[in-house]
Amino acid sequence: MTSDRPPLASGALDRDAATRLDPELLRSAMSDPSARLLMMRGVEIPVIDTSDSVAIAWSVPSALDVPGAAESETGTPAPESTPDVYIGRIDGAPVFARAIPAQSSGETVEAGERAPESPTGHPEAQWVHPFLVGARLSDAERETIGVASALLRWHESGRFSPREGSLTSPVQGGWARLDARGGEHFPRTDPAVIVMIEHEDRILLGSNALWETGRFSLLAGFVEAGESLEQAVAREVFEESGVQLDGITYVTSQPWPFPRSLMLGFRARLAAGADPQHLVADPAEISELRWFTRAELQHPAPDLTLPMPLSIARWMIDRWVAEGDDRTPRDIREH
Repeated sequence: MTSDRPPLASGALDRDAATRLDPELLRSAMSDPSARLLMMRGVEIPVIDTSDSVAIAWSVPSALDVPGAAESETGTPAPESTPDVYIGRIDGAPVFARAIPAQSSGETVEAGERAPESPTGHPEAQWVHPFLVGARLSDAERETIGVASALLRWHESGRFSPREGSLTSPVQGGWARLDARGGEHFPRTDPAVIVMIEHEDRILLGSNALWETGRFSLLAGFVEAGESLEQAVAREVFEESGVQLDGITYVTSQPWPFPRSLMLGFRARLAAGADPQHLVADPAEISELRWFTRAELQHPAPDLTLPMPLSIARWMIDRWVAEGDDRTPRDIREH
Protein backbone atom coordinates (compact mmCIF):
# COMPACT_ATOMS: atom_id res chain seq x y z
CA MET A 1 0.00 0.00 0.00
CA THR A 2 1.40 3.38 -1.01
CA SER A 3 0.89 6.71 0.71
CA ASP A 4 -1.82 9.13 -0.46
CA ARG A 5 0.90 11.67 -1.23
CA PRO A 6 4.26 11.30 -2.96
CA PRO A 7 7.48 11.64 -0.95
CA LEU A 8 8.50 15.27 -0.29
CA ALA A 9 4.84 16.31 -0.44
CA SER A 10 3.42 15.15 2.89
CA GLY A 11 3.21 18.60 4.49
CA ALA A 12 4.91 17.32 7.66
CA LEU A 13 7.27 20.32 7.76
CA ASP A 14 5.80 23.51 9.24
CA ARG A 15 7.19 26.22 6.96
CA ASP A 16 6.30 28.89 9.55
CA ALA A 17 6.28 31.89 7.18
CA ALA A 18 5.37 34.24 10.03
CA THR A 19 8.75 33.76 11.71
CA ARG A 20 10.82 34.41 8.60
CA LEU A 21 9.00 37.74 8.10
CA ASP A 22 9.34 38.99 11.69
CA PRO A 23 12.85 39.93 12.95
CA GLU A 24 11.86 39.43 16.57
CA LEU A 25 10.39 35.98 15.97
CA LEU A 26 13.41 35.04 13.89
CA ARG A 27 15.83 36.08 16.65
CA SER A 28 13.78 34.08 19.13
CA ALA A 29 13.95 31.01 16.89
CA MET A 30 17.72 31.39 16.51
CA SER A 31 18.18 31.32 20.28
CA ASP A 32 15.65 28.54 20.95
CA PRO A 33 17.37 25.67 22.86
CA SER A 34 15.53 23.14 20.70
CA ALA A 35 16.77 24.64 17.41
CA ARG A 36 18.47 22.32 14.91
CA LEU A 37 20.90 23.00 12.06
CA LEU A 38 21.21 20.92 8.88
CA MET A 39 24.63 21.07 7.26
CA MET A 40 24.75 20.50 3.50
CA ARG A 41 27.97 19.79 1.61
CA GLY A 42 26.96 20.41 -1.96
CA VAL A 43 23.95 18.13 -2.34
CA GLU A 44 25.14 15.77 0.41
CA ILE A 45 23.76 15.55 3.94
CA PRO A 46 25.21 14.09 7.15
CA VAL A 47 23.29 11.07 8.47
CA ILE A 48 23.64 8.47 11.17
CA ASP A 49 22.85 5.16 9.51
CA THR A 50 22.40 1.98 11.52
CA SER A 51 20.98 -1.38 10.56
CA ASP A 52 17.66 -0.37 12.12
CA SER A 53 17.24 3.27 11.09
CA VAL A 54 18.71 6.32 9.43
CA ALA A 55 18.36 9.93 10.61
CA ILE A 56 19.83 13.33 9.88
CA ALA A 57 22.88 14.13 12.00
CA TRP A 58 21.61 17.49 13.21
CA SER A 59 24.05 20.11 14.46
CA VAL A 60 23.49 22.50 17.34
CA PRO A 61 23.16 25.99 15.83
CA SER A 62 25.97 28.36 16.73
CA ALA A 63 26.83 31.79 15.33
CA LEU A 64 23.85 31.67 12.98
CA ASP A 65 23.94 34.22 10.17
CA VAL A 66 20.27 34.36 9.15
CA PRO A 67 19.11 37.29 6.99
CA GLY A 68 16.20 39.23 8.37
CA ALA A 69 17.11 38.92 12.05
CA ALA A 70 17.90 42.63 12.35
CA GLU A 71 19.90 43.65 15.41
CA SER A 72 21.24 40.13 15.80
CA GLU A 73 24.84 39.75 16.85
CA THR A 74 25.90 38.47 13.46
CA GLY A 75 24.05 41.01 11.34
CA THR A 76 22.85 40.59 7.76
CA PRO A 77 25.03 38.41 5.52
CA ALA A 78 27.07 40.11 2.85
CA PRO A 79 25.72 39.89 -0.71
CA GLU A 80 28.61 37.62 -1.74
CA SER A 81 27.87 34.98 0.90
CA THR A 82 25.43 32.08 1.00
CA PRO A 83 23.49 32.76 4.21
CA ASP A 84 22.17 30.38 6.77
CA VAL A 85 18.48 29.93 6.02
CA TYR A 86 15.43 29.42 8.21
CA ILE A 87 13.57 26.32 7.03
CA GLY A 88 10.64 26.14 9.43
CA ARG A 89 9.73 23.88 12.35
CA ILE A 90 9.64 20.17 13.07
CA ASP A 91 7.46 19.32 16.06
CA GLY A 92 7.77 22.95 17.13
CA ALA A 93 11.59 23.04 16.99
CA PRO A 94 13.13 25.69 14.70
CA VAL A 95 15.17 24.27 11.84
CA PHE A 96 17.97 26.06 9.95
CA ALA A 97 20.29 25.02 7.13
CA ARG A 98 23.87 25.97 6.21
CA ALA A 99 26.00 25.23 3.15
CA ILE A 100 29.61 24.21 3.69
CA PRO A 101 32.26 23.71 0.99
CA ALA A 102 31.90 20.48 -0.98
CA GLN A 103 35.69 20.11 -1.16
CA SER A 104 38.30 21.21 1.33
CA SER A 105 41.58 20.53 -0.49
CA GLY A 106 40.71 19.73 -4.10
CA GLU A 107 40.06 16.04 -3.57
CA THR A 108 36.88 14.40 -4.85
CA VAL A 109 34.08 14.00 -2.32
CA GLU A 110 33.21 10.35 -1.88
CA ALA A 111 29.75 9.17 -0.88
CA GLY A 112 29.78 7.50 2.52
CA GLU A 113 32.82 9.44 3.71
CA ARG A 114 32.69 10.20 7.41
CA ALA A 115 31.48 13.70 8.17
CA PRO A 116 34.07 15.88 9.91
CA GLU A 117 33.39 16.21 13.61
CA SER A 118 33.57 20.00 13.50
CA PRO A 119 30.46 20.63 11.34
CA THR A 120 28.11 18.05 12.84
CA GLY A 121 29.36 17.12 16.29
CA HIS A 122 28.62 13.48 15.40
CA PRO A 123 31.81 11.49 14.72
CA GLU A 124 29.71 8.54 13.49
CA ALA A 125 27.90 10.61 10.86
CA GLN A 126 28.51 10.02 7.15
CA TRP A 127 28.04 12.30 4.16
CA VAL A 128 25.59 10.78 1.66
CA HIS A 129 23.48 11.85 -1.28
CA PRO A 130 19.87 12.22 -0.07
CA PHE A 131 18.66 9.98 -2.93
CA LEU A 132 20.44 7.05 -1.25
CA VAL A 133 18.69 7.36 2.12
CA GLY A 134 15.68 9.61 1.53
CA ALA A 135 13.15 6.78 1.48
CA ARG A 136 14.19 5.80 5.03
CA LEU A 137 14.00 9.28 6.55
CA SER A 138 10.91 10.76 8.16
CA ASP A 139 8.55 12.88 6.07
CA ALA A 140 9.62 16.04 7.89
CA GLU A 141 13.33 15.28 7.41
CA ARG A 142 12.84 14.63 3.70
CA GLU A 143 11.00 17.91 3.25
CA THR A 144 13.65 19.78 5.22
CA ILE A 145 16.34 18.48 2.88
CA GLY A 146 14.29 19.49 -0.15
CA VAL A 147 13.66 23.03 1.08
CA ALA A 148 17.26 23.48 2.22
CA SER A 149 18.65 22.22 -1.09
CA ALA A 150 16.43 24.56 -3.10
CA LEU A 151 17.16 27.65 -1.00
CA LEU A 152 20.91 27.16 -0.61
CA ARG A 153 21.43 26.40 -4.32
CA TRP A 154 19.35 29.45 -5.23
CA HIS A 155 21.49 31.73 -3.05
CA GLU A 156 24.61 30.42 -4.76
CA SER A 157 23.27 31.39 -8.20
CA GLY A 158 21.13 34.39 -7.27
CA ARG A 159 23.76 36.87 -6.12
CA PHE A 160 23.06 39.26 -8.99
CA SER A 161 19.79 40.87 -9.97
CA PRO A 162 18.45 39.58 -13.32
CA ARG A 163 16.94 43.03 -13.84
CA GLU A 164 20.01 45.26 -13.73
CA GLY A 165 22.94 43.11 -12.63
CA SER A 166 23.50 44.64 -9.18
CA LEU A 167 24.48 42.52 -6.20
CA THR A 168 21.54 41.34 -4.14
CA SER A 169 21.29 40.80 -0.38
CA PRO A 170 19.37 37.96 1.32
CA VAL A 171 16.36 38.82 3.51
CA GLN A 172 13.32 37.13 5.10
CA GLY A 173 15.27 34.33 6.73
CA GLY A 174 16.80 33.43 3.38
CA TRP A 175 13.54 33.21 1.41
CA ALA A 176 14.11 36.35 -0.68
CA ARG A 177 16.83 38.71 -1.91
CA LEU A 178 16.78 42.47 -2.44
CA ASP A 179 18.55 44.30 -5.24
CA ALA A 180 20.08 47.80 -5.05
CA ARG A 181 16.75 49.42 -5.92
CA GLY A 182 14.77 47.50 -3.33
CA GLY A 183 13.34 45.01 -5.82
CA GLU A 184 12.47 41.62 -4.35
CA HIS A 185 13.65 38.37 -5.89
CA PHE A 186 12.36 34.93 -4.91
CA PRO A 187 13.42 31.32 -5.58
CA ARG A 188 12.33 30.12 -8.99
CA THR A 189 10.44 26.87 -9.56
CA ASP A 190 10.39 25.17 -12.96
CA PRO A 191 7.22 23.12 -13.68
CA ALA A 192 7.66 19.74 -15.34
CA VAL A 193 5.02 17.17 -16.31
CA ILE A 194 5.37 13.43 -15.82
CA VAL A 195 2.83 11.02 -17.28
CA MET A 196 1.77 7.40 -16.87
CA ILE A 197 0.40 6.13 -20.21
CA GLU A 198 -1.96 3.14 -20.00
CA HIS A 199 -3.15 0.62 -22.57
CA GLU A 200 -4.77 -2.77 -21.88
CA ASP A 201 -3.33 -3.27 -18.40
CA ARG A 202 0.13 -2.11 -19.40
CA ILE A 203 1.97 1.17 -18.99
CA LEU A 204 4.61 2.73 -21.20
CA LEU A 205 8.05 3.38 -19.74
CA GLY A 206 11.13 4.84 -21.37
CA SER A 207 14.87 4.64 -20.79
CA ASN A 208 16.69 7.96 -20.95
CA ALA A 209 19.59 8.05 -23.39
CA LEU A 210 21.92 9.12 -20.56
CA TRP A 211 20.97 6.24 -18.23
CA GLU A 212 22.52 2.83 -17.94
CA THR A 213 20.88 0.00 -19.87
CA GLY A 214 17.79 -1.39 -18.15
CA ARG A 215 16.72 1.71 -16.20
CA PHE A 216 13.15 2.75 -17.04
CA SER A 217 10.76 5.45 -15.85
CA LEU A 218 7.69 7.45 -16.86
CA LEU A 219 8.01 9.99 -19.66
CA ALA A 220 8.48 13.57 -18.49
CA GLY A 221 9.53 17.02 -19.59
CA PHE A 222 9.46 20.72 -18.77
CA VAL A 223 6.51 22.99 -19.48
CA GLU A 224 7.26 25.52 -22.21
CA ALA A 225 6.38 29.22 -22.24
CA GLY A 226 2.70 29.90 -22.91
CA GLU A 227 1.77 26.20 -22.60
CA SER A 228 -0.89 24.54 -20.45
CA LEU A 229 0.01 21.45 -18.45
CA GLU A 230 -2.17 19.22 -20.62
CA GLN A 231 -0.56 20.63 -23.76
CA ALA A 232 2.86 19.91 -22.27
CA VAL A 233 1.86 16.30 -21.54
CA ALA A 234 0.66 15.70 -25.10
CA ARG A 235 3.67 17.43 -26.67
CA GLU A 236 6.35 15.78 -24.54
CA VAL A 237 4.91 12.30 -24.98
CA PHE A 238 4.61 12.71 -28.75
CA GLU A 239 8.11 14.16 -29.05
CA GLU A 240 9.70 11.39 -26.99
CA SER A 241 7.65 8.39 -28.16
CA GLY A 242 5.47 9.29 -31.15
CA VAL A 243 2.41 8.31 -29.08
CA GLN A 244 -0.93 10.16 -29.25
CA LEU A 245 -2.99 10.38 -26.04
CA ASP A 246 -6.59 10.47 -24.83
CA GLY A 247 -7.98 11.11 -21.35
CA ILE A 248 -5.17 13.24 -19.94
CA THR A 249 -5.96 13.57 -16.22
CA TYR A 250 -4.06 15.34 -13.43
CA VAL A 251 -3.10 13.13 -10.48
CA THR A 252 -0.86 15.01 -8.01
CA SER A 253 2.34 17.03 -7.69
CA GLN A 254 5.70 16.62 -6.02
CA PRO A 255 8.37 19.23 -5.36
CA TRP A 256 11.71 18.10 -6.76
CA PRO A 257 14.02 20.81 -5.40
CA PHE A 258 17.28 19.39 -6.74
CA PRO A 259 17.55 22.21 -7.46
CA ARG A 260 14.16 23.74 -8.36
CA SER A 261 11.60 21.62 -10.23
CA LEU A 262 7.93 20.93 -9.48
CA MET A 263 6.77 17.60 -10.90
CA LEU A 264 3.12 17.53 -12.01
CA GLY A 265 1.85 13.96 -12.35
CA PHE A 266 -0.70 12.90 -14.98
CA ARG A 267 -2.37 9.73 -16.22
CA ALA A 268 -3.40 9.24 -19.84
CA ARG A 269 -4.54 6.53 -22.24
CA LEU A 270 -3.21 5.55 -25.62
CA ALA A 271 -5.43 7.30 -28.19
CA ALA A 272 -8.29 5.21 -29.56
CA GLY A 273 -7.24 3.33 -32.69
CA ALA A 274 -3.52 3.96 -32.15
CA ASP A 275 -1.11 1.08 -32.63
CA PRO A 276 0.65 0.40 -29.28
CA GLN A 277 3.62 -1.06 -31.12
CA HIS A 278 4.17 2.06 -33.19
CA LEU A 279 6.71 3.69 -30.89
CA VAL A 280 9.14 6.27 -32.22
CA ALA A 281 11.78 7.09 -29.62
CA ASP A 282 13.49 10.47 -29.82
CA PRO A 283 17.13 9.35 -30.19
CA ALA A 284 18.41 12.49 -28.49
CA GLU A 285 16.53 11.66 -25.27
CA ILE A 286 15.16 8.11 -25.28
CA SER A 287 17.15 4.93 -25.94
CA GLU A 288 14.27 2.45 -25.51
CA LEU A 289 10.49 2.37 -25.04
CA ARG A 290 8.60 -0.63 -23.63
CA TRP A 291 5.13 -1.56 -22.39
CA PHE A 292 5.13 -3.26 -18.97
CA THR A 293 2.51 -5.35 -17.18
CA ARG A 294 1.81 -5.15 -13.47
CA ALA A 295 3.49 -8.49 -12.91
CA GLU A 296 6.68 -7.29 -14.62
CA LEU A 297 6.81 -4.22 -12.38
CA GLN A 298 5.76 -5.92 -9.16
CA HIS A 299 8.56 -8.48 -9.55
CA PRO A 300 11.20 -6.75 -11.71
CA ALA A 301 13.67 -8.90 -13.59
CA PRO A 302 17.31 -8.58 -12.47
CA ASP A 303 18.13 -6.45 -15.51
CA LEU A 304 15.26 -3.98 -14.90
CA THR A 305 15.84 -0.91 -12.71
CA LEU A 306 12.80 1.14 -11.69
CA PRO A 307 12.78 4.76 -10.44
CA MET A 308 14.08 5.48 -6.95
CA PRO A 309 11.51 5.22 -4.11
CA LEU A 310 11.81 8.97 -3.40
CA SER A 311 10.45 9.94 -6.83
CA ILE A 312 6.89 10.65 -7.96
CA ALA A 313 7.53 8.27 -10.87
CA ARG A 314 7.98 5.32 -8.49
CA TRP A 315 5.02 6.45 -6.38
CA MET A 316 2.75 6.50 -9.45
CA ILE A 317 4.03 3.14 -10.69
CA ASP A 318 3.57 1.50 -7.28
CA ARG A 319 0.01 2.85 -7.00
CA TRP A 320 -0.82 1.51 -10.46
CA VAL A 321 0.56 -1.91 -9.55
CA ALA A 322 -1.45 -1.89 -6.31
CA GLU A 323 -4.63 -1.07 -8.23
CA GLY A 324 -4.36 -4.47 -9.90
CA ASP A 325 -4.49 -6.20 -6.52
CA ASP A 326 -7.64 -4.29 -5.54
CA ARG A 327 -9.68 -5.04 -8.68
CA THR A 328 -12.35 -7.75 -8.81
CA PRO A 329 -12.54 -10.30 -11.65
CA ARG A 330 -15.46 -8.28 -13.10
CA ASP A 331 -13.32 -5.11 -13.12
CA ILE A 332 -10.65 -6.96 -15.08
CA ARG A 333 -13.14 -8.34 -17.63
CA GLU A 334 -14.67 -4.88 -18.21
CA HIS A 335 -11.34 -3.01 -18.51
